[in-house]
Amino acid sequence: MKRRKTLSARAAAAKTLRAVAEEGRSLSAAMAPALEQVEENDRSFLQALCYGVCRHYLTLEHWLGQLLRQPIKAKERDIHFLLLSGLHQLAFMDKPAHVSINETVNVTKELNKLWATKLVNGVLRSFQRRKDELLAHSEADLSLRYAMPQWLLDKLAAAYPQQLDELLAASNAQAPLTLRVNLQKNRREDYLEQLRQAEVDAHLCEWVETGIQCEQAVDVSRLPGFFDAGLCSVQDEAAQLSAALIDPQPNEQVLDACCAPGGKTAALLERCPDISVTAVDVDPERQLRTRDTLQRLQLDAEVRTADVGDLQQWWDGTPFDRILLDAPCSATGVIRRHPDIKLLRRSEDIPQLAALQLKLLRTLWTTLKPGGLLVYATCSILKEENEHIIERFIADATDAEVLPIEGKYGIQSSFGVQLLPVTGGHDGFFYARLRKQPTLKVSAVDA
Repeated sequence: MKRRKTLSARAAAAKTLRAVAEEGRSLSAAMAPALEQVEENDRSFLQALCYGVCRHYLTLEHWLGQLLRQPIKAKERDIHFLLLSGLHQLAFMDKPAHVSINETVNVTKELNKLWATKLVNGVLRSFQRRKDELLAHSEADLSLRYAMPQWLLDKLAAAYPQQLDELLAASNAQAPLTLRVNLQKNRREDYLEQLRQAEVDAHLCEWVETGIQCEQAVDVSRLPGFFDAGLCSVQDEAAQLSAALIDPQPNEQVLDACCAPGGKTAALLERCPDISVTAVDVDPERQLRTRDTLQRLQLDAEVRTADVGDLQQWWDGTPFDRILLDAPCSATGVIRRHPDIKLLRRSEDIPQLAALQLKLLRTLWTTLKPGGLLVYATCSILKEENEHIIERFIADATDAEVLPIEGKYGIQSSFGVQLLPVTGGHDGFFYARLRKQPTLKVSAVDA
């Protein structure tokens, strides 16, 4: 049997980052084969390096531009991304500088690019000499301080001027590991005690009765009953609010639209086992994860792979009592978990996403029973995808009513509640609750 070729973590990182930045692949998709090419004990370092470079990408690119005399040729771009990873190690990782420099320089041999040995060594040592100067310059520029694309920074500054610094800091911070406890199988306080016995420090979440936040990231294999008993799942506190806001009741028909990878589907069934859930998503690979999630938790739902916006593909005409529409979005509320969004998302994407969101909302509204409830959700913090969508929908839907969301979390508006990411806390999320009135409202024109 031919032995699989292995790469060092730094070489694998350079190739992975190039795939993200130049081929437009998501970080998770690009990293999957790379993880198989490195030794097991190098995988955590590879992940930290790739996530870190994406998180600080714009800043690292700016520094590299200051340090290089001329851009690296297109065919040699692996070296460009190797340099970015080297700068990240020197600026943001807790490793001895001489080790980071020497190991990064050695990768030029591994990549068969010996010509770059002196270049990589020179650039990294130059950064060491100019580090304080470059850091100070970046600190004075908000876009460079948080490595935030200017188009997105401008939108956030306009929408949240009072919360901007805190919002940007939270978007760049390490996201916590939060668990959803299956209350059908145990009490939250009892599971917290099981975690303590397993030497996993954690505390109860504030806004959801199912949530526990771990003090440090741990492998799920250390979580009691995760695989064999389905005692808990990994889900952010803001995302856990969805099940409470839907609040399904026994014997109801519930639609989970754009459901993959199934976390919210499972949460609905854990909250009320005596419901029938139809879980629809267009991505077949992600629907495999939905099925795996339900199997691990011993839950049943009708999982369908289809475009939820094309009713002929999946709907049998039976209306739903409740609908959760977790709409495709810019994911700007979870940038800290998916920092490649900073590289991949563009300003022109937002109007396209908004058009899709409004189309899905209008389409799925037709499948809701009179008197039924629809919860519109995104993990975006952009108003164009959130309250503006609800405002536009309400203007045309004469049978729709926005219900208030009770709770002290988030920023309340006439159209829903916006949660911003919190350092050491929940992600950014938006929710709106819409009730379909049994009888049509009288429009101003008719009156």
